[in-house]
Amino acid sequence: MTDERWTNEFLDAMREQCDPPADEAVRSLFAQGMVGSANELMKQLVAQETVTAEQLPVPLRGYFEQSAKLPSWADKDLIREGQAVFSRCGPLSVVALVCASLPTCYAGAEGVQVLHMTARLQTDTQRRIVETAQMVVDVMSPGGLEHDGWGIRDAQKVRLMHAAVRHLILQSGRWKAEWGQPINQEDMAGTLVTFSVVTIRALVKLGYTLSAREAQAYYHAWRVVGYVMGVDERLLPESFEDGERLTDIILGRVLHACPEGQVMTKALIELLEHIIPGNLFDGLSSTLIRYLVGDKTAELIAVPPSDWTRALVKPLKLLGWVMDEGDEQNIVAEKLSELFGRKLLEGIVWVGRGGERPPFRIPDTLRETWKVRSREQQL
Repeated sequence: MTDERWTNEFLDAMREQCDPPADEAVRSLFAQGMVGSANELMKQLVAQETVTAEQLPVPLRGYFEQSAKLPSWADKDLIREGQAVFSRCGPLSVVALVCASLPTCYAGAEGVQVLHMTARLQTDTQRRIVETAQMVVDVMSPGGLEHDGWGIRDAQKVRLMHAAVRHLILQSGRWKAEWGQPINQEDMAGTLVTFSVVTIRALVKLGYTLSAREAQAYYHAWRVVGYVMGVDERLLPESFEDGERLTDIILGRVLHACPEGQVMTKALIELLEHIIPGNLFDGLSSTLIRYLVGDKTAELIAVPPSDWTRALVKPLKLLGWVMDEGDEQNIVAEKLSELFGRKLLEGIVWVGRGGERPPFRIPDTLRETWKVRSREQQL
């Protein structure tokens, strides 16, 4: 697939570009001998709900002020419509996140090196799922992208953490030049489209039909997030259709088999089996991943072979759902996957964010709409 806007030459150049504003803020911290402050800030960014200007080291105050601004093309009505889609299909979106978005990222053979270098596998896999799910909920909840909304704050924090990780990895001497820069512009854009385009495609596979307007609205909300997170605007096409083209071009370039991606996928599947209570969904995680990312990508990350129909039998029988000849498989897939998503959300609520981090947060209106029990209700 070719497109004159996103040629191999252009995207190769994007692999050498990172995020100057965030990188400069982090460099200033280290240059001024404020390494201890940077480490403490990273803990604050994760552990605290808010960070005031007075709590920030001076080099970071300008970064947070500038990065909070939305682009001139941000359409608040379209953002709200995209968030309304999320409200209607939240549990399915979480299934798309853990069974399509994250596995697709793990298939990016060069970009996944960052995750592998900074991971402690089981511990960090759980933290990554929970923190990423929290960001998705915060971005797509009503008001999440308003001034000082949870989604804006999360995007700013993640962007700054990316800059800190880049700095530390480059200082480590373990990074290979042929991978491009760590967390470079192409990999940032590739990760972003897994939250928009890959998620939308997964929702369709799970039986949720989106209108063209709904797909554009959902995509637009994440396009705005990409801007806040420092993605080059040339990698933020306006329409969902162009977003799909860019997705296919980038994934066609970066998806390759590598041991690190396979190890992280194995850890992800094992964690999903652990997080979801009971044994109703045993084996369904790998089945869903293969179904949603497709056999080609699944082979790259060594997802175990599976049979979708056979994987449905046990849950269908235990839940008392009978498949008549007139039943459509996609209806069953949507119903079962939604339940899987609710149980996964309850598992995430139960395990929480760990350490001194605040509990996993779902607005009451969404929790009630999705029928997700709180931690207290699970006791």
